[in-house]
Amino acid sequence: MKRSRKIVYIGLLVSQALVLHIFENMIPVPFVTPGAKLGLANLVTVLALYTLSKKEALLVLFLRLTLGSIFGGSLSAFMYSAAGGILSFLSMVFIKEVFKDKISIIGVSASGAVFHNIGQILVASAIVHNIGVTLYLPVLSIVGIVTGIFIGITSNYLVEHLKKIPYFKQVT
Repeated sequence: MKRSRKIVYIGLLVSQALVLHIFENMIPVPFVTPGAKLGLANLVTVLALYTLSKKEALLVLFLRLTLGSIFGGSLSAFMYSAAGGILSFLSMVFIKEVFKDKISIIGVSASGAVFHNIGQILVASAIVHNIGVTLYLPVLSIVGIVTGIFIGITSNYLVEHLKKIPYFKQVT
């Protein structure tokens, strides 16, 4: 992929992630679990992981986290998002690389969702100085697995359709 095209593609991914992030913040939380979200912006992270290098996908994640906090968040929201996003990214890279023949994009996304929740719970327990916050993790993990599967199915659909574009045949 040529450098200028790659920069444009990264910019498009970041802008799409920001739109999804802002859109998701406008949706009232219909879940039983407070604080649980669909993780629509993570769709772009998974897509970047499967269409770009690890370094470039991390750049997309970092830009999304930073700009998302600037446009619609606070410092504490950035801390939660960064901890969850980075732990999620690391787990998805590990599972994608180690179990590439055994786990599909759906499993990678679901594991990323669970580790995103773990990262957020770790930050929450550090902020309130109470490890009891981790009792909330099983409930968040169940919701995370369901939303991770949804994001994984959607990512799988997008990656399969991107393969039809001649530009992405050599990338994916």
